[in-house]
Amino acid sequence: MKKNICTLAILSTLSFATFAADCDPNLLPSWKDGASKNALVTFVERSVDSQSSHYVPTQDRIAVFDNDGTLWSEKPYYFQLVYAFDQVKKMAVDHPEWQTQAPFKFVLDNDIESVLAGGEEALLEIVTATHSGMTVEEYQQSVASWLETAKDPRFQKAYTDLTYLPMKEMLNYLQQHGFKTYIVSGGGVDFMRTWAPEIYNIPQEQIIGSALKYQYNYNGGEPQVVKLGEILTIDDKAGKVENIQHIIGKKPVLAVGNSDGDHAMMQWATSQPNSMAMIVHHTDAEREWQYDRKSSVGHLDKAMDEANQRDNWHLIDMKNEWCTVY
Repeated sequence: MKKNICTLAILSTLSFATFAADCDPNLLPSWKDGASKNALVTFVERSVDSQSSHYVPTQDRIAVFDNDGTLWSEKPYYFQLVYAFDQVKKMAVDHPEWQTQAPFKFVLDNDIESVLAGGEEALLEIVTATHSGMTVEEYQQSVASWLETAKDPRFQKAYTDLTYLPMKEMLNYLQQHGFKTYIVSGGGVDFMRTWAPEIYNIPQEQIIGSALKYQYNYNGGEPQVVKLGEILTIDDKAGKVENIQHIIGKKPVLAVGNSDGDHAMMQWATSQPNSMAMIVHHTDAEREWQYDRKSSVGHLDKAMDEANQRDNWHLIDMKNEWCTVY
């Protein structure tokens, strides 16, 4: 029933979109008929054909997807950071020291360039300060409340409306053909589990991400799990492969990403027969964003070079292969 609801939601969204003549309304309607769509359809049709030498048994049809820049936008910087920055401003009344303490003072001054210049260390300090010291339920309620009102400044849309329609169609197409779809993202796992199951039709237990350590407390007869201010895992680069092995326990046959942060995951998935990797290449400055090798967010360099050298790696040209983006 849930899958049918997801399909209806996608079809409802399509009714408000305008598509080019080379967009088939009956099969992946947001994708233009071209190399990437053909590669995806061929891969799926072969995978489910028991008479094909490319057949993949149902239990092995594992597909993993990055989230930031792959399933939704990530510019001008990750949406979870927008939430964290807003939380700093909200919490600042209880932390007067932040007025003069970097990187928090930069957030309060809306000097995002200086925040990002602090690198991973500064961002982790902000994330741990704004994502810890509360139960998982309290944190997720905070995220849900933020998502109800927060809007992207460029498109003036809710952040959950900046999920890519072609990718949601791809997820639905794979799910209809017996693939088990996972999110494997550098984003926070509890952040994504708040909203992603409804948007992507992927259950919480199939969402893998970065995480802070947890602590179980009995709390006088009311058991709870509290988010601590220490890193448990960073789900990026080789960490993605390690977490897939730890949590899923087998290689995926399809890996989809958009940056060098997904490179290891794609290499590992395609180190076996009957496998494929796809990369969302951000080529559309008008409808979304245009970036790759020189971008600090969604940096795509080595993975793009490898995609140009391998037959079972495919670059999805957003500008020329998607009929619509959102």
